[in-house]
Amino acid sequence: MSTTQQTRLDPFLVSVLKSRFESIVREMTLVVTKASRSAVIKNAKDLSCALLTYDHRLVTTEDALPIHVTSMDVATRPITEFFDDVKQGDIFLNNSPFTGGTHHADLIMALPVFFDGEPLFWAVALSHHADTGAPEPSTYLPYAKSIFEEGMHWPCVRVAENYEEKKDILRMGALRNRVPDLWLGDVRAQKGAVLTAEKRIVELCEKYGKDSIKDFVEDWFDYADRRAKAEISKLPKGTYDYQIAHDPVPGVADEGIPINLKIEVDPEAGEITVDVRDNIDCVPGGLNLSENTCLGACRIGVFNNLDASLPHCYGSARRIKVLMREGSAIGKPVYPAGTSVATTNVNDRLTTAGNAIFSKMGKPFGQAEGGPHLPVGMAVISGQDPFKDGQTYVNQIFVGYAGGGANHGHDGWLTYCGPANGGLITLDSVEVDESMYPFIIESREVEADSQGYGEFEGAPGVRGAYYPLNHDMTVMYAADASTFAPRGVLGGLDANPTKSRKKTRKGEVVDLPAFNQELCADGEKMIFNSCGGGGYGNPLDREPTRVAKSVNLGFICADTAREVYKVALSGPDSSGRFDVDADATATLRKTA
Repeated sequence: MSTTQQTRLDPFLVSVLKSRFESIVREMTLVVTKASRSAVIKNAKDLSCALLTYDHRLVTTEDALPIHVTSMDVATRPITEFFDDVKQGDIFLNNSPFTGGTHHADLIMALPVFFDGEPLFWAVALSHHADTGAPEPSTYLPYAKSIFEEGMHWPCVRVAENYEEKKDILRMGALRNRVPDLWLGDVRAQKGAVLTAEKRIVELCEKYGKDSIKDFVEDWFDYADRRAKAEISKLPKGTYDYQIAHDPVPGVADEGIPINLKIEVDPEAGEITVDVRDNIDCVPGGLNLSENTCLGACRIGVFNNLDASLPHCYGSARRIKVLMREGSAIGKPVYPAGTSVATTNVNDRLTTAGNAIFSKMGKPFGQAEGGPHLPVGMAVISGQDPFKDGQTYVNQIFVGYAGGGANHGHDGWLTYCGPANGGLITLDSVEVDESMYPFIIESREVEADSQGYGEFEGAPGVRGAYYPLNHDMTVMYAADASTFAPRGVLGGLDANPTKSRKKTRKGEVVDLPAFNQELCADGEKMIFNSCGGGGYGNPLDREPTRVAKSVNLGFICADTAREVYKVALSGPDSSGRFDVDADATATLRKTA
C-alpha cells in the first residue's frame, strides 16, 4: 500500500482519466435510463452502473445507488470462480444473494473488457426489475421464507458468448416473468450500457496506452486510500455502540429485528472496523440481509460520515474492515434463506445505525435517523390494464417516501427515500406514472410537523392518496417505521411513524397492516403517510430564522415554532409570510 504522494502518472493525466472514467459510467447510466421500458428503472432510476478492474476492485461509480455499488466486488468475483474460460464478448447475469448479488430483483449484468487479449475491467450495469416471477406480484416479499418463494435466480449465468445472446436462456427468463416484453427490453438496455462502456474503455486504451490506464487505476486507488486515511485520522479514537430495530413482522419477527452495531475507530492507523457479529440468526422470511448488502450498509454508514468529496472506490473501502457472522440476519445468510427485501428494510436500519453511531462522538459528528423504505407510497402495484385489453402490468411506484434525518449544520433531505439509496431514487412524475399505468395519484404533499425537531430539523414526511381506474389493483408494501419511528440524536426529537390506510367505497378510512398485500378495489383509495426524519441537537439551539423558514415552507406550523422552538413570529403578512419577533423570542427562550 502506497504511503507517499508519488504517482505513476503525471497528476494532471490522473485527473483527466478520472473524469474520463466518470463520463463512461454516466454514459452507461444514460443508456439504461433511455432504453429501459419499466417505470421503476426509467422514471425512478432504480439502477446503477460501475467499472471494476478484472480482479474485482471498484474503480468508478457515478450517480449510483449506494447499496447497489458499494460492495459490487462481491457480485463479480464469483464469475471468475465459476468460469475459467472467460472470453471477450461474454456477458453474465447475477442476481442471487448466494453468489454475491444484492437481492433477486437487482439483476446485475457484467461484461469483461479486453484489450490486446488481456482482460482489464468489468463493465457492470444493475437494474431493479419490476417482476421476477415470484408467486406474488412483487419483488419485496417479507413473508417469503426461502429462495424457492422469490422467483427466478441467475447465479452467475453466461447469457452471451461472442456478443451473441443465448436465446434459450433468455427465453427461460421471459417465460417466468409477468411482463416478459418489458423484462427483456430492460435486460437489453443493460446490455447496451456494458457494450458502450467496452467501446469507450478500448478507445481510452488506444489513446493513452494500456499501461497508462493500468497505472491510473493504481494511482487512483492510492489517492483514495490516502484521502480516507486522512479523514479517519480526524475522528476521536474509541469504540462506539448503537442499537436500532426493524419493526415487528407477524410470523417472521414478532418482536421486531434488533440490530447491534459496533465500530472501532483507529485514527493513527486510519482504519475503522465495523462489527455486526452480535446479532440474531436468520429469520423465516425475506428480511435477511445478503452478504453484499450487509457489507455495503456497513461501508455506507462510514462513508456518510466522512468528507463527501472522498472517492468511493476500492482505495477508500479498504480502510473499512467489516466483521460479520454467517447465518445471521445481519450478516451472511445460509442457503436457502429468504433475502428478497435485503436492499431496503433491515438494510435501511443497519445503514441508519452506521449514520447515527458517529453521534456517540458528540457534536459535530453523526446523523439523526432517517426514514426507511416501502411505505404505501412506494408500493408495487399490479393488475390487468382495462385500457389495454386486460394486459398485465407490474411496477413499483415512487410516489411518496420518507424524509431524511438531520446532521450538524443541515436539516434533513426531503426526498430522501431511504439510506440505501442516498437520495438518488427519483420521485415519480405524477403525469408520467398516470400515462403509463391505469391509476390516478389524487394527492401528494408535505405532511407538516411529521419530522423530528432539533437544532437541525429532520425532513418532514409525505402524505397522499392514489386509486385504480376501472379495475381492481393489487398493492404490496412493507412499511417499516410504523412501530419504531426514526429517532433524533444529541437532544433532537423523534419523527412521527409511518401510517398505511385505505378509504373504502363507503368513504370510511381504515388502518391497514404495515406489511401487507392489499386489494384496492375499483372505487377505493390507498392513503399513505410516510414518516419524517429525526432531529439533531436541542431544538432550543435552533436559529430563529431557520424556524421561520420552516414555517414559511409549510414544514411546521406557527404553533410548533412557539411551543417547541420557543420562537415568536409576527404575521402572516399579505403574502402569507411570517417573520421572527426578536424581542418576544428572547423572552420565550429566557423562560424556557
